[in-house]
Amino acid sequence: MPRLFTGLEVPPDIALQLSMHRGGLSGARWIEPSDYHITLRFLGDVDGATARDAYDFLADIQRGPVTVTLDQIGSFGGDKPHSVFARVRPDGALSELQGEHERLMRRIGLPPEPRKFVPHVTLGRVKGASALAVADYLSSRALIRPISFTARRFVLYSSRASTGGGPYIVEAAYPLEAAMSRARWG
Repeated sequence: MPRLFTGLEVPPDIALQLSMHRGGLSGARWIEPSDYHITLRFLGDVDGATARDAYDFLADIQRGPVTVTLDQIGSFGGDKPHSVFARVRPDGALSELQGEHERLMRRIGLPPEPRKFVPHVTLGRVKGASALAVADYLSSRALIRPISFTARRFVLYSSRASTGGGPYIVEAAYPLEAAMSRARWG
């Protein structure tokens, strides 16, 4: 059974900038910059029929490019931190794209995603790091100059069934094209 999720790729030049935040946190397991992404919908371990349905249904999404802005470094887990991330500034077009992924995955029979959509790029896993160590790390890195890019496609990824899951493999790519160019060429 493949483990699948949908997401936006982080361009190599942006990944390089984000990778400058690696280090300085004892016990962190840093994600490889080539695996940086923004998860839109986690599908999980699915059977072949569900994987084929996801592949087909995602092709029906007709949306334009999405501007993504990363604007701060944060952590998830509160008093028991488990990851460090770059936050994606809230954006209506991104939320709408994610909502469409959620609706389509429910149509193919997947249960609703239980977690609230908080767009981000995971930089590292910090299992076992103290809240104080993460707070110290963040105190020198929390605010970053905003970094923006335009996502011109979303992808269906597969991953290994392990902690962190990487390396991630692009199984399919779906263009995010302006409606006018799609009408003219499609």
